[in-house]
Amino acid sequence: MLKLANDQLRIDVLDPTANADLLGPRFCAGAFVWQIHDAAAGPLLSGPEGPEPTPDPFNGHGIPEACRDRARSGQAWLWQDDEGFAPGVGTLQRNADGVFISQPCNWHLDIGPTRAEFRSRHAAAGYEAELTRTLELDGRTLQSHSRLTNRGKKPMELEWFAHPFFALDSQGAIAVELPPGASIAPDSGFLLEANILRGARRYFGKDDGAFTLPDGLTQRTLDVNISHPALKNGIQFNTDFVPSECPIWMNGFTFSIEPYQRLSVATGETREWQLTYVFSPALT
Repeated sequence: MLKLANDQLRIDVLDPTANADLLGPRFCAGAFVWQIHDAAAGPLLSGPEGPEPTPDPFNGHGIPEACRDRARSGQAWLWQDDEGFAPGVGTLQRNADGVFISQPCNWHLDIGPTRAEFRSRHAAAGYEAELTRTLELDGRTLQSHSRLTNRGKKPMELEWFAHPFFALDSQGAIAVELPPGASIAPDSGFLLEANILRGARRYFGKDDGAFTLPDGLTQRTLDVNISHPALKNGIQFNTDFVPSECPIWMNGFTFSIEPYQRLSVATGETREWQLTYVFSPALT
């Protein structure tokens, strides 16, 4: 894996070529953060399969980002007949087992001690786009910046989302401070009191869990605080964009809050966005 590091944190980032066995059609291969290690507390991130060292690529690990190949309603994005295009992933095909990559993106990498840039240009299904993904580590803050330019002859309609996997404590619990005004359905599998979200019960394993689409998270940029068993004040996670929707999900190994963007990108147009993670000091 590729490494970014300072005296406080080490960032493990997938190499799109050398770590291809950990990649699939779901998550962007460039700037895919697999794990973050605190110098005192050790590894900080989880995944849907917990400690499994080689999880199913669909499930992933760490703090990936993704181009969704179709809307929640089932409407396909960036497909032409049986061929699809996923910026940051490559050319997609579909068979009886689902979607797979028939041709991955090629990436140009520029890796420094605390900054990594991944650049790709790919065409498929009548679309073409250039994507630059940048990771920058500054103290205990990690920023993920994306820049997408439509280089094709057709407008692009797509969804892009972050899917960070946060660690639970030894009792399988987590506490997430949501913005004022957020609300959830009473049968969501979560509890929300005084803006603090928790699981309604303890979940076990990768197939036992809860999923909900809260109200009140699509009026402003996202800014949440997520507890962590090894960090004094958890992790502050925010976006510089207003989510189009923001699913919340957990199982027995991890918790995720997923800010989505619905993007309409005209020919020649560029869209940019950023995610920021601030890791508070370790307890030990």
